[in-house]
Order: sequence, then C-alpha cells, then structure tokens
Amino acid sequence: MGLLEDKVVLVNGGSQGVGAGIVQAAVREGATVVFTGRRAEIGEKLAADTGAHFVRADLSDAAQARDSVLRTVETHGRVDCLVNAAGLTSRGSLLDTTPELFDAHIAINLRAPFFAMQAAVADMVARKAPGTVVNVISTAEHGGQPFLAPYVAAKAGLAGLTRNAAHAHRWDRVRINGLNIGWTDTEGEDATQRAFHGAGDDWREKAAASQPMGKLGQVDEIADFVVFLLSDRSGVVTGSVIDWDQIVFGGLD
Repeated sequence: MGLLEDKVVLVNGGSQGVGAGIVQAAVREGATVVFTGRRAEIGEKLAADTGAHFVRADLSDAAQARDSVLRTVETHGRVDCLVNAAGLTSRGSLLDTTPELFDAHIAINLRAPFFAMQAAVADMVARKAPGTVVNVISTAEHGGQPFLAPYVAAKAGLAGLTRNAAHAHRWDRVRINGLNIGWTDTEGEDATQRAFHGAGDDWREKAAASQPMGKLGQVDEIADFVVFLLSDRSGVVTGSVIDWDQIVFGGLD
C-alpha cells in the first residue's frame, strides 16, 4: 500500500513546479488527488497524465481558495489532506514595494492558505476525523534577501499561522506542518531568474556550482518529503516548520 492509500488530498497551486511534483507523488502513493491552478491548459494536461482532478481557481480570491476545499468535499465526501503550494515570488524591496505588490503577496502567500485551511480543518473537525496539512513556505521567512520584502512578510506570516493552527487543533488530531524550502529548480524559478536577474541559459549550472551539495533543491525530493508529512508515517509531528535546505541557518564562517 502507498503512504496515502484511500486519502483524499487537495493540492492548492498544484499545476506546476513543486505543487505539480506533489500531485504526482500523492497519486503514486495511492491518494485521490484534487489540485488547483490558474492556467487551464497546464492543469488539464497534468490531470490527464496523472488521473488527478483539476479545478481551475485564482487563489488570490479568498472565496476561491475556500471553495477549492468545498468542491473537493462535494465531489469526494471529505478532505483528508491539504497542501498549500501556491506561491508568488515577484520582487520588491522595503523601499520600492507598492501597496498593490504587497497586497498581491499577502493574497497568494498568506490569505489563500489561511482560508483553505479554515475550510479544510472545519471539514475534519465536523467529521471528528484526523487530518493533515502541509504548508509550503520558504527559508526566506527567516529574513531573506532585500529584494524579497513582501514575499518574506507573507511567508513569515504563514510560518506563524502554521504553528498557531497546529496548536489550536492538536486535540482534534489535525496535524499541521510547514516546509521551508530553499532555492529550488522549477519552471517558475527559471522565469524569475530570467525576468528579474538577467539570467542566461546556463544559470542552473552556475547556481548548482555555488551550492554545497552541487545542485539546487529538486522538486521530486521535496514532493516525497511533503507526502511523508501528510502520511501517518510522520507520526505525531505537528507545528513543525522544517528548514529543507542546504544552508544552515545560524551557522557562520
């Protein structure tokens, strides 16, 4: 049996990047998977490839984030596991971030997970059933680079929310954890490097050479870790925000 056999899993932000990797891993481990994304063509292709169910949603709208859970429950009767994997990474510093950019980061990186968790945990509590949530956060929540100010603000909020919700619902047997991922090789990161940092076709090779392990974080490895946290094999762990990176925070040369 797979780690998620007979589980209903919702992956918000699951049409590409880390989210898509989690969709693929959850299907492989026996789950019934629903995932959301904004781009229908990409989402429908992943659905056809994996057998997961695609729901088009704009998670910047809190109602659509909440409704992704409600639609999953309507279709499958429940939601056992929720992953919040959507992320906006557009750049902005303390001095040049506009209110509009700040609000966009809060909407995707914090408000959407909040209201998706609200709906999912409400379903679990109403059924008096255990469940799990994993929030894909970022090592940037520890401070990050100056050009990530609104992103850091939102992701630090998500880390705090993860701990708060885990504490609040520990007696409901709802386990809520977060994964602070570091620099990861995704389609979105490729677009970001080219759009904001003038990167060329060889940026991956240069980036890998600059890292202690000789490579960037890999989507399939992160996805396997998320599946483990969703599964019963992760035991009693809740309220943990785990640094999944090759940087040792607090270490100094």
